[in-house]
Amino acid sequence: MRVDRAILSVSNKEGIVDFATSLTKLGIEIVSTGGTAKKLADAGILATEVSSLTGFSEMLDGRVKTLHPFIHGGILARRDNQKHMKELAEHGIKPIDLVCVNLYPFKEAAAADAKLDEVIEEIDVGGPTLIRAAAKNYRDVAVIVNPRDYSTLTKELTENKKTLSEKTLSRLAVSAFTHTAGYDAFIQQYLREKLAPEEQFPESFVLSFDKVQDLRYGENPYQQAAFYAEPTLTENCVTNAKQLHGKQLSFNNILDINDAFELIKEFEKPTAAIIKHTNPCGVATAASIEEAYAKANEADSMSAFGGVIALNRECNLATAEKINEVFVEAVIAPSFGETALTLLETKKNIRLLETGELSKNVSGYDLKKVAGGLLVQTRNYPELTTANLTVASRKKPNPNEIEWMLYAWKINRHVKSNSIIFCKGLQTVGIGAGQMSRVDAVKIASFKAGEKACGAVMASDAFFPFRDGIDEAAKAGISAIIQPGGSIRDKEVIDAVNEHGMSMVFTGVRCFRH
Repeated sequence: MRVDRAILSVSNKEGIVDFATSLTKLGIEIVSTGGTAKKLADAGILATEVSSLTGFSEMLDGRVKTLHPFIHGGILARRDNQKHMKELAEHGIKPIDLVCVNLYPFKEAAAADAKLDEVIEEIDVGGPTLIRAAAKNYRDVAVIVNPRDYSTLTKELTENKKTLSEKTLSRLAVSAFTHTAGYDAFIQQYLREKLAPEEQFPESFVLSFDKVQDLRYGENPYQQAAFYAEPTLTENCVTNAKQLHGKQLSFNNILDINDAFELIKEFEKPTAAIIKHTNPCGVATAASIEEAYAKANEADSMSAFGGVIALNRECNLATAEKINEVFVEAVIAPSFGETALTLLETKKNIRLLETGELSKNVSGYDLKKVAGGLLVQTRNYPELTTANLTVASRKKPNPNEIEWMLYAWKINRHVKSNSIIFCKGLQTVGIGAGQMSRVDAVKIASFKAGEKACGAVMASDAFFPFRDGIDEAAKAGISAIIQPGGSIRDKEVIDAVNEHGMSMVFTGVRCFRH
């Protein structure tokens, strides 16, 4: 397909002068809208303004510029259709062979928290229409929406006497529809939140994500993968963390780093968590971040080998010295002290990620893909306090046990079901994760804890269907239990707790994680 005439109308003017200069040197006529035309004129590039072509000035504060048959007829006419070409000639319309457009900065306006009326003015109408028209007629019209394509297109046009291959035209068309689809998806998402927040789960669920990077592979080397981000992030998380050092993140790294960081965001005091395969090996809270990390590692140092570490305080030198003693895949923290960073960077491959100040601003959705479908749920969790607990046993838990149980319950929310947490103080001593039976989860937590289970508390993410889990906990030395309750055998379970002289509270809510 030969390019003799192009229309340029861009909001993001990065590289547009160089691109237009190249087109002019090739003898390609340029048509342009007001703002872009001025940019080109200032650079000494000749361009015909759309308004002089259509005979209409830009109207309604720029809302109407290019919506005219002289523009869209020139784009949409099929060159191999005699009727189309005859109609162009009858109306004095010249074909347009290249459309270079990118859209009003709606995302940027929304992210800047501008007033609704101001954000609405950044909804582009003419731009998407130009792009869609060109992409629909992609065999005859090239459409460019990304400045990154300028140099590639220039090279091909120069080397092939102003012609573009069908392969290039096809690729550009797909990119164009992807661009407008993402733009519209973001607009509907923003407007739904502002104008119809009650429609939390609309009939059609549309989200927009932007590529962060291609990944070396997925969960396994034979799987291809990429990492995408929500267009406007409002919370600090793995997705917008800055990687300071180390190898490129892998698919599995990102999953583990996310789970580790989301866990430690639960806590106000200095807290550290170590994650392997999306489950914590150890979690601890202490007076200092170095003490919290030491206790988290101590909880299950064997499993922690090769894990991912999350800290909710700056990684200082004392913490870095402890981390440097073992093999670690990655560390994510709000910040790294200068000396700590220098020390950790002596390990070539360790990934170091900085998030900035923590915010517990949980928003958006939790998405889980299944074959042929998508499961969507809110991300909120009920916050439990002492007032939410119902004592189910004869023996009441003491204040320390209540504090430990509520701590364990928060961790439970971040462990794959069926999950059991043993805590002693503000430190895990045993974790049983992802088991098919609850009693097996108790046995694993007991095995991990060993003697440290004596005097610890136990948290269960769902009710005990039988008393066997209670009996195993008693063998381990557990003193108090927190669980949702609600089993048809609650009486049997309560009787077991009373027999063993333990205390137990019901939360009334469960916290499954699949």
